[in-house]
Amino acid sequence: MKKILAGVVIGICLPFVAGYLFVISGRMPVATKGSPLPFEKFLARKAQHAVMDPEAGKPSPLPVDEPNLLAGAHVYQAQCAVCHGRLGQPASAIAQGMFPQPPQLLPPKTGVTDDPVGETYWKVKNGIRLTGMPGYSGNLSDTELWQVSLLLRHADKLPVPVEAVLHQTK
Repeated sequence: MKKILAGVVIGICLPFVAGYLFVISGRMPVATKGSPLPFEKFLARKAQHAVMDPEAGKPSPLPVDEPNLLAGAHVYQAQCAVCHGRLGQPASAIAQGMFPQPPQLLPPKTGVTDDPVGETYWKVKNGIRLTGMPGYSGNLSDTELWQVSLLLRHADKLPVPVEAVLHQTK
């Protein structure tokens, strides 16, 4: 009986000891160029979707019209473009140095036009832990959060005046 109990205790403790040794040996990727571990990616994705999915289908209270898209373009230029890119421009040095690399959200590498607008709103409002994506709920109004979310949802078919704002470099 004592051997069985000792085997169970060792079986439970061994993975924790191995994980600890892995971390203190310096093999855990911590630099921005390091790849995430498979289990790390799995856990992060599952946790994010468990929280976000119930709110992802939330419809925008604002219409998809030129004034809202223009306002969203101004918010995007001021708050998002440094990481997520400007229209027709390559990724910034800041974006290239981040891990994980932020998606470039404007054409031709449109990132979220197939996502529900509520999902984009949730990400902009709350941010995503351990990615560099901040939450803007304390810095942008709810209207601004929806406007930039609408802009990103419709980034592949924007009116010319909105594209003109997105082409501005400063």
